[in-house]
Amino acid sequence: MASPLRHSVLRHVHITGTIPYQRAALLQEHLVSRFLASKPPSSEPAPAPHLITAEFKPVYTCGRREVGNVSVEQQEYLRANGRADFVEAMRGGQTTFHGPGQLVAYPIVDLRSHKLSPRCYVDMLEKSLIATCARYGIKSMTTENTGVWTSEDDKIAAIGVHMRRNITSHGIGLNVNTDLWWFDRIVACGLEGKRTTSFEKEGVVGKSVEDVGTVFAEEVVKRLKGMESVERVGQEEVEKMVQEIEGR
Repeated sequence: MASPLRHSVLRHVHITGTIPYQRAALLQEHLVSRFLASKPPSSEPAPAPHLITAEFKPVYTCGRREVGNVSVEQQEYLRANGRADFVEAMRGGQTTFHGPGQLVAYPIVDLRSHKLSPRCYVDMLEKSLIATCARYGIKSMTTENTGVWTSEDDKIAAIGVHMRRNITSHGIGLNVNTDLWWFDRIVACGLEGKRTTSFEKEGVVGKSVEDVGTVFAEEVVKRLKGMESVERVGQEEVEKMVQEIEGR
C-alpha cells in the first residue's frame, strides 16, 4: 500500500503546449480508472491525488444534461468552420468554451479520503479560485450562480465537475488571457445577460496559463484536507504517461 506521506502530496501534472481536449480527457480517464480499481474489494493500492492542468485548443463542451440534445446545426455553428471542436462531456453544467489563454484544471481525488462532501468539494474549488485571483490582485467572489465572478455579472471562472464512487473528475476553467469573443457565441453556462471576463480584461496582463496553474495547485493543497505539499511531475514523465495512454 502506498505510504501515508505519498498520500499527503498532490501530484501536479501540467501538459505543456496548447493541446486537444481529448489528450487531457484520456489522461483524466486513466487516473480515474486507477482510483476505481483500488476500491474495495480490490487490494490494489490507491494512487496519490492528482491535479491535471492544461491549455486547450478551441473547444466547446456541453454538460451531461445536454448530451444528445445539441442539434447538428448548433454543433456545426459552434465548430466555427473548423476553428473549434465540439465535445459532449460528463461534467455538470451547460455549454462552455475552453481554449488558448484559459487554465483548465482537473483534480482527480477521492472525496472520502479528504472527508469532503460533493458540496464542500465545490466550495473548496471556489475558494481556491478566489485565492488564486487574489494573488494576482483580482478581487473575486461567488454569487447565487456557480463559478467565480468579479462582479454579479462578470464571470472569470467556470466550474463543472463529475463524481463516480466519490472520485472526482473535470473541474475548472479560469480565464487568463482568453479571447472572450468565443464566449459571445454562446449563452455561457446557460446564464442569460451575464458576461465573461479574464485576468487580461481585469488589467492583469502577461501571465502564463502554466504559472497560474502552479498557483492554483498551491491554493488547492491549502484547502484539501490531509494535503501537505504539491509535487510537480516532471515533463518527461508527463510525456511518457500521455504517450502510453494514447498508444503511441
